[in-house]
Amino acid sequence: QVQLVESGGGLVQAGESLRLSCAASGRLFSINAIGWYRQCPGKQRELVATITDGGSTDYGDSVKGRFTISRDNFKNALYLQMNSLKPEDTAVYYCNAKGRYFSDVYWSPFDSWGQGTQVTVSS
Repeated sequence: QVQLVESGGGLVQAGESLRLSCAASGRLFSINAIGWYRQCPGKQRELVATITDGGSTDYGDSVKGRFTISRDNFKNALYLQMNSLKPEDTAVYYCNAKGRYFSDVYWSPFDSWGQGTQVTVSS
């Protein structure tokens, strides 16, 4: 299928910035929608931002105006620019992609998740 690998997490202070990256790899695939989700300990995974193949974006209310999602279709890469970080942004951030992959003789849908990258914001 399609493998996703996130990078760019780390420890920063409140008000600082981080840029997350997600690299997609596989034999032959097409991504329709790709995005970022995050999960804090003891809480459900929540939407951070998504972007479609047409470039339409959607953001979670808590990150609007501070985070920017972008994608590079040629590199099969996804990015999340996070500015003005707050302690409540502390979480494991996951990359998710949905689309189709070619398996031998036909196309099949996929819904893949990366392993996550930790973002910690200190006050």
